[in-house]
Amino acid sequence: MKAFYATDFVLKLPEGHRFPMQKYALLRDAIASALPRVTLQAAPAATDGQLAMVHTPAYIEDIASGGISAAMQREIGFPWSPQMNLRARHSVGASIAAARVAMTEGVAANIAGGTHHAYADKGGGFCVFNDMAVTARVLQSDWLQQRGPRARPMAVAIIDCDVHQGNGTAHVFRNDPTVFTLSLHGDKNFPFRKEPGDLDVALPDGLDDAGYLAALDEALGHLTQRFAPDLVLYLAGADIHEGDRLGRLKVTDEGMRARDTVVFEWAKTKGLPVAFAMAGGYGHEIASTVRVQFQTFEIAQALAVDWQVHN
Repeated sequence: MKAFYATDFVLKLPEGHRFPMQKYALLRDAIASALPRVTLQAAPAATDGQLAMVHTPAYIEDIASGGISAAMQREIGFPWSPQMNLRARHSVGASIAAARVAMTEGVAANIAGGTHHAYADKGGGFCVFNDMAVTARVLQSDWLQQRGPRARPMAVAIIDCDVHQGNGTAHVFRNDPTVFTLSLHGDKNFPFRKEPGDLDVALPDGLDDAGYLAALDEALGHLTQRFAPDLVLYLAGADIHEGDRLGRLKVTDEGMRARDTVVFEWAKTKGLPVAFAMAGGYGHEIASTVRVQFQTFEIAQALAVDWQVHN
């Protein structure tokens, strides 16, 4: 299984900043030392043309040049720097690369990504560009180039299991029948103004393993009834974990292992390619976030061996 990383691009954040920038390098190193069947590759940068499939030219230029306002920087949660632009572009590039690999190998990963709060013309919630939205558009373009302009559009399902609703993703794909957005998220958690997606599952504070897995099973059943994807993009957020500072749910390590197994096996059984990203994770102890995200890679690489893609 291949996994793409952009850990060479590290933002210098103020002391006490809530975003755990170091978790990505820790996760990459844990995978390198303990999962020899996972091939780690440096991510390419997304091009202006790829970003423009979702984002406005003015916003892309403002991020590249530092033209974004102080207010927008506060909304994103990062101060602007050239590294911010480079990190965001390579994180999007990692998801695109993972999805392209998954189309033939079944499953692949972005060690970061899952930046679902970014809209076409603005960022937010530690998200600069929306990597999964751009990936969906790039892979749909690849699909038509390979099959010809008269082919039916590629159908993409985005399964968002981050504890925060994917408001940017839902807004980008509103009224788009080719992309199905499923979000399981904390009802009372950020963002406090949700954007309606195709299927939103609002979860109560304190939800445990059994409640979460029941909600996931029901949601995947609805997705199966309503949509036939050619590609699955999976946000495997660690912030549903009981040890997360921002999550407010009570899902254990075992519950998170079960969640990932359910999603991957659901897709594998249907012969669907899956590209996954880590999305959120803000543990009281960074080791707990890395541990549960490492689990996701353990499960995926075990299932990757005989993953047959039907497309």
